[in-house]
Amino acid sequence: MEKTKVIIMGAAGRDFHNFNVYFRDNERYDIVAFTATQIPNIDGRMYPAVLAGSLYPNGIPIHPETELVELIRKNHIDKVVFAYSDTPHEYVMHKASEVMAAGADFWLMGPESTMIKSNVPLISVCAIRTGCGKSQTTRKVIKILREMGKRVVSIRHPMPYGDLSKQISERFATYEDLDKYECTIEEREEYEPHIDLGAIIYAGVDYEKILREAEKEADIIIWDGGNNDIPFYHADLQIVVADPLRPGHEVKYYPGETNFRMADVIVINKEDTAPIEAIEEIRKNARELNPKAVLVDAASPTYVEGAESIKGKRVIVIEDGPTVTHGGMSYGAGYVTAMKWGAKEIISPYPYAVGSIKATYDKYKQTRNVLPAMGYSPNQIKELEETINKTPADLVVIGTPIDLRRVVKINKPAVRVTYELEEIGKPDLEDIIKERFGDK
Repeated sequence: MEKTKVIIMGAAGRDFHNFNVYFRDNERYDIVAFTATQIPNIDGRMYPAVLAGSLYPNGIPIHPETELVELIRKNHIDKVVFAYSDTPHEYVMHKASEVMAAGADFWLMGPESTMIKSNVPLISVCAIRTGCGKSQTTRKVIKILREMGKRVVSIRHPMPYGDLSKQISERFATYEDLDKYECTIEEREEYEPHIDLGAIIYAGVDYEKILREAEKEADIIIWDGGNNDIPFYHADLQIVVADPLRPGHEVKYYPGETNFRMADVIVINKEDTAPIEAIEEIRKNARELNPKAVLVDAASPTYVEGAESIKGKRVIVIEDGPTVTHGGMSYGAGYVTAMKWGAKEIISPYPYAVGSIKATYDKYKQTRNVLPAMGYSPNQIKELEETINKTPADLVVIGTPIDLRRVVKINKPAVRVTYELEEIGKPDLEDIIKERFGDK
């Protein structure tokens, strides 16, 4: 039987997962290539033979997405799988039109085709967009479960931007583990808060292998979903975070709307800073699209040590990179905190940006009042450091999930902003989790 020729469009996450669980040993298909976008420096690589399996002894090439149409026509591709997230519905259909006009079918793979079953109870924490507050929600769930006496292990959505053959299954329990796996800033932002809790978190490329390793040391597993993707695992409880600072995005983004419709619990975060009309819009959409979901009201108040030093200062604000790039936000917790504590002026680092940091500003123009914490390679981390140090300011306000001073040398005083989830009223996550997973 002639094999169906396939290209998988991705961003070094969902694309590899779909391949591993559906295509790797499937003789009906020939995966001709992956294409890559969203993340810097992930194209031009190979999906290695050690991960690709016996059908692909030479591995699978990874091309820039800009070559997609040429690849379809040159290789007579039958189907193209769209396998990345945090994209507007209109964008997805533009890609579908591009693929179909080039002569191939366009394929969106659903949860049941790509989810893996866990042998221990599992809670997923996802979101409708990047930057909704999923990370602090995950930390809250971990704390609740540990107070219940559960052994909790988290598994994080993939961020494999280095040597894929060395990132098949990664376990993080100490800061030394971050160095061992040569983590990017984005990876550190997700893993360090778990380490600070004394918790264990896994990540990598092969999520069947990762799950089986995590099961050995867990009473319950947390799927810490990234980039508003659909969970890789079947969940016994699906928590999804919505953002009233971006009302309506829960019905306008892929696959955020899928998460919104599948959720058992919808956490409406940031209610302390959002207009009531925006909060009500999310409530209305939840009632219409997912009336079975329990709604939890929440805020993410910020905390900053040395906050009084901000008053009257000219400051640079550094924000979480994914939130203000493909997450679409123009600012985050750092900016809000700087304004709250009386900064005299927010200095834009844009005129002083160098190399790939300047390129990031040029691509994501909404970020120019703040500095995205980009650090996907040692060279980019150096360029981030140079941009910070060249910007004339009195103080740096670090609004990233980690203390950047661990990885860059800053030549001026700095304060760090942190934030945690605080539910408002009842029911709260503790009530829901204890009812579902407490001892009967």
